Amino acid sequence: MVDLTTKIGPLRFKNPVTVASGTFGVKDELKDFVDYQKLGAVITKTITLHPRPGNPMPRICETPAGMLNAIGLQNKGLFEFVENKIPYFRKNRIPLIVNIAGESTADFSRMARALDYHRKSITALELNLSCPNVEAGGVRAIREKKLIAKTIRAVRKNTRLFLFAKLSPELGDVLESVREAVRAGANGVSLINTVRGMAIDIRSRRPRIWAGTGGLSGPALRPIALRYVYEVKQAMPQVPVIASGGITTWEDAVEFLIAGADLVAVGTANFVNPRATMDILSGVRVFCQKEKIKSIRELRGSLVSYRRS
Repeated sequence: MVDLTTKIGPLRFKNPVTVASGTFGVKDELKDFVDYQKLGAVITKTITLHPRPGNPMPRICETPAGMLNAIGLQNKGLFEFVENKIPYFRKNRIPLIVNIAGESTADFSRMARALDYHRKSITALELNLSCPNVEAGGVRAIREKKLIAKTIRAVRKNTRLFLFAKLSPELGDVLESVREAVRAGANGVSLINTVRGMAIDIRSRRPRIWAGTGGLSGPALRPIALRYVYEVKQAMPQVPVIASGGITTWEDAVEFLIAGADLVAVGTANFVNPRATMDILSGVRVFCQKEKIKSIRELRGSLVSYRRS
C-alpha cells in the first residue's frame, strides 16, 4: 500500500488530489462520476457576498490546448452557500476549501467572519485575489499588490481558518508576491490562476466571448504553472502550495508533486473528462506502487537537477 496522506500545517488530507475553483461546482454536481469522499479535498466555485449573475453569453470558448472563460463569478451568494451547501459537506465529511472573492476588503472581511462561524465544517479558505474575467474595479483591482496585502490582513483578522492566497502570474514577480502574501497572513498559496487571453471570430470580427478577454486555462498553462510552483518551493519550501494549471493526467500530477506541490488541483480536465480526478488519483497510486514509493512524501520535491547529478 502507498501512503498518500498529505499534511499541511495542522491540516491532514487523505491524498493530494483536489479540484480547481470554478471547475467542480459548489456542491455535488459531479456525484455521478466522482466519489467525493475519495478526494483529498473539494475547492468550491468562487463565492461572493451577494449573488452575481455573471457575464452575458458567450462566455466560454475552446482554444488550442485549453479554453477561455469569462463566467464573471456567477454564484448565488454567501447566504445561500451557508444554508444549502455547507451542510452537505459536513454530513458527508468531505474536506472543504471555500474560495471567496469580494469587491472590497470589507466584503472579504464579512465573508471571512461569517465562514469562521462554520470553521468546524470548513478546512480552509482560498482567497480569489486574481480573477481575470470580471469588470474593471472590484476583484480585478485586487491585482494591485498593496491591496492584496491589505485584503489578506483584513481576512486574517476575521478568521482562524487556514488561508490560501490564489495568485496570478500577471502580478509580475511571483516570488515576491508570495512573500508579501505570507507576511500579510496567508498560510499558503495557490499557483497559478488563469492568465488573460483572447480569441476572435474572423467572420463577425467580434471577440469569441462577450467580455473580450477571459481567463486561459488548460494544458497550455502547464509548463508555466510548473515553473512557478518549482521556483516558489525552492525559495520557500515551508510555504504550502496548491498547484493548478493544465493538470489533465496522472503524469501531470506527478510532475507537480516532484516539483514540490503539496496539493494538485484538477481544473479544465473536469470539463473534458468528469472522472479526471478519479483517474489521476488512481494513476498516482499505481505509479508509486510500481516505483516502490511507500509514501507520497518520498515523491514530493524530489526533482534532481542536472547540475547536481
